[in-house]
Amino acid sequence: MPKLETPLQLSPVFKPKIWGRRDLAPLYPDSWTTRRGKTVTNRYPGIDPKWKEPVGESWLTGDDAKFLNGPVAGRTLGEVAREYGPELTGSAAKSKEFPILTKFIFTSDWLSVQVHPDDDYAGTHEGFRGKCEMWYILDTKPEAAFLLGLKHGTSKAALREQLRQGKARESLQLFKPEAGEAIFVPPGSVHALGPGMILFEAEQNSDVTYRLDDFGRLGPDGKPRPLHIEKALDVTRPELPAYRALPKLTFREPFGSRRYVLASRFFAVEEWTLQKTGSFQGSMERVEAFTILSGEGRVETAAGWFGYRPGEGWVIPPATPHYRLAPEIDTVLLKFYVPNIEKDFLRPLADRKLSPDEIKKVVFD
Repeated sequence: MPKLETPLQLSPVFKPKIWGRRDLAPLYPDSWTTRRGKTVTNRYPGIDPKWKEPVGESWLTGDDAKFLNGPVAGRTLGEVAREYGPELTGSAAKSKEFPILTKFIFTSDWLSVQVHPDDDYAGTHEGFRGKCEMWYILDTKPEAAFLLGLKHGTSKAALREQLRQGKARESLQLFKPEAGEAIFVPPGSVHALGPGMILFEAEQNSDVTYRLDDFGRLGPDGKPRPLHIEKALDVTRPELPAYRALPKLTFREPFGSRRYVLASRFFAVEEWTLQKTGSFQGSMERVEAFTILSGEGRVETAAGWFGYRPGEGWVIPPATPHYRLAPEIDTVLLKFYVPNIEKDFLRPLADRKLSPDEIKKVVFD
């Protein structure tokens, strides 16, 4: 098999949703002007103009995402992960699946009230892994809101009664999101995304979701979407707080700045601001990836370079010996990977003189 030794770009997979949007700017505008003044028009492959529903999600590292360059160009992430195993996912990987599912979410209405199980419950009842996730808010409109966690003192019995009365939202804490806000959503935390937001989501590579309330909406088939009340109540953890508005731990780097957004044993997310060219390399223990939030520039290797722009996802195989990120316009990206929490978060933050209490606000182990 050809070796994977260069940054690999993935084509996002778009998903229609009844609560989605027609306009996906600024991540995926119909046209934009480059730094050199050239106007580019691009209807992204995978967006079908015949869809009756608007687009709700762009999956960056889903199994169906296709590589656009390198020796595996034209093949899907899932297929390459199964074939290459640790050569793509790293020596510490526990399976041949890409470990983190990431996506952009575009909302114009409320999503369902839902909750996710942990690995133990999902393994027993679904034959699959559970789902831990995080959100990073990119953009908000005045009506933007989300629900996260039960109100203090709300029991499962009280939640069940509110569900019976069609008042589930009254049991949950309501928040107004802010651009740049990071939110951690562990298994058992009841939540619902509201309208007026664009956000990045990272999660275990799982889509096990239990719906408590869908507000009486009908799906594309004209029927109500299924609810999973008993399983949802089984896994709900009323005691969980709302892990939101996490502190912004940002530090200078030679290339610009690095923010340690959050880390769990399932994923870590960093925010990088590139103001100068930076040199990097792969990690033999794991696959790393990043997505561009804003800016424009080049991914440079010894063999040549590729342009980058917002909305793109890039995978860095473990054996990548050297690459550079060269911003032509100041760039903000999110880097994500399965961390060694001690090495990647605890030690660097302690070295920067943060106290254990400060560190634990962004590290969930």
